[in-house]
Amino acid sequence: MVDNAVEDYGWTSTESPHSCSYVAPYVLAKLKALSVKRILDLASGNGALCRQLVAAGYQVVGVEYDKNGVEIARTSSPGIVFYNFGVQSDPAQLLAHEEQFDAVVSTEVVEHLFSPHLLPTYAWSVLRQDGYLIVTTPYHGYLKNLVLSILNHWDKHHTALWHGGHIKFWSRATLTRLLSENGFRVVGFGGVGRLPYLWKSMVLVAQKK
Repeated sequence: MVDNAVEDYGWTSTESPHSCSYVAPYVLAKLKALSVKRILDLASGNGALCRQLVAAGYQVVGVEYDKNGVEIARTSSPGIVFYNFGVQSDPAQLLAHEEQFDAVVSTEVVEHLFSPHLLPTYAWSVLRQDGYLIVTTPYHGYLKNLVLSILNHWDKHHTALWHGGHIKFWSRATLTRLLSENGFRVVGFGGVGRLPYLWKSMVLVAQKK
């Protein structure tokens, strides 16, 4: 590890993460409603979401700290530019090659970060004025937490034995505070996967202040 950053998240193939099946459609719908064009996928993994964004007509750039993920993404998506940077990198490195973006998306990432404030800080720096940040992360609320306790599923849910796994567990309130304290105004919230308040993940849409 370097600067509390995990270098290997285990990317080995072009297969989409299981979360893509319920997260990506919602993110695509939100982006369409925002009428944006240039998008940065922050922590883009193996490029699976980037490929869906390009297929939907967006101009897309990916940033990923895991070198294996970047290599897989570049090989499988030759028409998309990917950079080997992380949220702890200097945003000026990216802006030396790219113009500011209309929107930044970061799906199922913030729960893995030792220093989660670096994600909105990086996003704020590379967004144009009034640009948007869309963040998804596993949802936690009273009802879901109660069900996890009743079913004794916390060990599985915490992914404690996965190096690079989930180390932060967010509620709507705590994620809203993280974004608000780092230059954003939250303008949208939704849940995806399962029934309301038992959602697999939540989606927050925030605008650069």
